[in-house]
Amino acid sequence: MAEKALKTSVFAWEGTDKKGAKIKGELSGQNPALVKAQLRKQGINPTKVRKKSVSIFNSGKKIKPLDIALFTRQMATMMKAGVPLLQSFDIIGEGFENPNMRKLVDEVKQEVAAGNSFAASLRKKPEYFDDLYCNLVDSGEQSGALETLLDRVATYKEKTEALKAKIKKAMTYPIAVIIVAIIVSAILLIKVVPQFQSVFENFGAELPAFTMMVINLSELLQEWWFIVLIGFFAIGFSFKEIHKRSEGFRNWIDRTVLKLPIVGDILYKSAVARYARTLSTTFAAGVPLVDALDSVSGATGNVVFKNAVNKIKQDVSTGMQLNFSMRTTSIFPAMAVQMTAIGEESGALDTMLDKVASFYEEEVDNMVDNLTSLMEPMIMAVLGVLVGGLIIAMYLPIFQLGSVV
Repeated sequence: MAEKALKTSVFAWEGTDKKGAKIKGELSGQNPALVKAQLRKQGINPTKVRKKSVSIFNSGKKIKPLDIALFTRQMATMMKAGVPLLQSFDIIGEGFENPNMRKLVDEVKQEVAAGNSFAASLRKKPEYFDDLYCNLVDSGEQSGALETLLDRVATYKEKTEALKAKIKKAMTYPIAVIIVAIIVSAILLIKVVPQFQSVFENFGAELPAFTMMVINLSELLQEWWFIVLIGFFAIGFSFKEIHKRSEGFRNWIDRTVLKLPIVGDILYKSAVARYARTLSTTFAAGVPLVDALDSVSGATGNVVFKNAVNKIKQDVSTGMQLNFSMRTTSIFPAMAVQMTAIGEESGALDTMLDKVASFYEEEVDNMVDNLTSLMEPMIMAVLGVLVGGLIIAMYLPIFQLGSVV
């Protein structure tokens, strides 16, 4: 019952101020009576207070990693400003448009209000707060520097999400254009080509091989378009399921993508950046190096780097220097290894790793911009071949007929 009483909701209210003017707004509270009491304290006479309804478009909105990054940054700001922890939850939760995010913040608040530590409360939501996140918050609470650790976690989350966004940007644009090109080509084959076909039948002459190939493809799609569409969805669904269930398949994909031209280099440098960023953040938080490497192995996002980090962890635990172990894996670039060596020698490993992360994040950013510029003429060429090829195939018999006449 006590836990239920603590739960807050967002209420929409209407009322009049001291001059009798009508005003309205939103306020967080545990129930309408307490919200009315709070409004009266501010000199407002409430006429209507109701729980804010949730839009059907927002109710199913997923909580994204970017939401967690924003929550972390706001918590860090509140802690630095000296705002009490429970009050910080109220302020931050009220600011989120996503009702699921408001609910998550409120549930974490209830756990803290019940006497649990902030880190222990976060651990009860592992789908949103991973071990690395919780461990860093725990270190902050133990050392009495929660605001500093939250600031570091916020920076880490922001940089990581920015890096992911750059990778998605590189992949999304060409894929979207190619999908549109395929859809346009399919519409031309199903709707436009049959119109030309009926005209060609009146020619009574043999059609060019290229035109016949397009017509045959058009007839195939007209008759079996639904089966082809289901086939595409089945392939996509099968790939997703196999990727989710088969570790061997995921590992094969991870190894293969690193060998791809251009894209592989972007993914490689982004993995190096994530490695350096995660290790820098955890080590700066006072986490022992061997324990920090545990968190790093899962954060690189690629099995090749995960295996390399696990090997480094074993080497470091036996007394080997981090930079020497990194060199023996033959995975990390020379610059990252040398900067790590300088950091170990100077006692500023976290600072040097932060510089490595920033360097490779900037490299990824530049490569994504270059890839986008390079993709534009390539995509135009693909569109020209697909759509232009269909048009040429349809007009070729007309050109041949004109030359005969």
